[in-house]
Formats: sequence, structure tokens, C-alpha cells
Amino acid sequence: MNIDGRTIRLRLAELADAEFILSLRVNPALSTFVSPVSPDIEKQLSWLRSYKERERDKEEFYFIIESLGGTPYGAVRVYDFQGPSFCWGSWLISPDAPASTGIESALLVYEFAFYTLGFTASHFDVRQGNTRVIAFHERLGAVQVASNDLDCFFEFSKEAYEKIRPKYAKFLPA
Repeated sequence: MNIDGRTIRLRLAELADAEFILSLRVNPALSTFVSPVSPDIEKQLSWLRSYKERERDKEEFYFIIESLGGTPYGAVRVYDFQGPSFCWGSWLISPDAPASTGIESALLVYEFAFYTLGFTASHFDVRQGNTRVIAFHERLGAVQVASNDLDCFFEFSKEAYEKIRPKYAKFLPA
């Protein structure tokens, strides 16, 4: 399954993506605000094998963010389905990716979850110190509903997405 955007696509992660995913997860510039992982490629492969079972059962979707030509730029996950709401995260984008990769990949996540999967809301958390990502979500209209020492917890409705969608239409396929 591919979800094509204007300049990027989301494609389901495969075992062959393990090294790329691990390179993102252990990159000190990117991994400050994500759960630490072992640098062992075998552990990454094992996690991906387990994930593919959850994908088959439509419990979770892990995407590689790539150019339309196939150059990998990052990864993002859609998971933790709770009734009408989904969570998304594990969102890592290479510093070499075009500047629009962040907004375009976020919009594609919402397009997929709201219009393909049929969810009406999103819930997610962002690490307390990750001010750029917190500001990003707030600009889109996400509402902080709680926090603790580690995370800020957000909700974002399909209705809120539909209000901002026209503003960001240039990042969506024509």
C-alpha cells in the first residue's frame, strides 16, 4: 500500500527497511525525543517481523516516508486504535529530507487515518522538551489535553483537520 502525496509517498515498511529505520532511531540528532532502541539490527528485524503481523491484522501501520522516486526520508507509525481515535508517532525525518517533508507526511497520515481507515479523532503524545513538534501540532489545531513529567498529550479531531485542510492543500495531491 502506498499513499502518494504531492512530492512524497508513505509506503508500508518492509524487513528490507530495517537498516534505514535503525539509522534514524540511533541518530543522536533525531532520537532525543523518542524511546531508545538497541543498535542491534537483529532486534530491529525482530520488531519489524512482529509489526508485520500487526499490520496484517490491521492493528498498526508503519510507513517509510520517501520521495516519489523512492529516496527514503523518514518513518512514521499509525497505531493504538481506540474506538474512533488513532495514535500516530515514531515520526523521524532525515535532516537531508526536503523542508516540506514534515508537513506533507503529517497531512498524509491524517488523510489515511481519517478518510481511508475512517477514524474521527487522533490522540498522540510529544516529549516535553520537543518544542518544535509541539508548536507544529498546535499550529495545525491539536489541543493539549494533559501532560506529565515526560509528555504532553494531544487530541486532534477530523473536524479540526477539515478546517485547516484547505490552507495546506498545496501539500496534498491535486
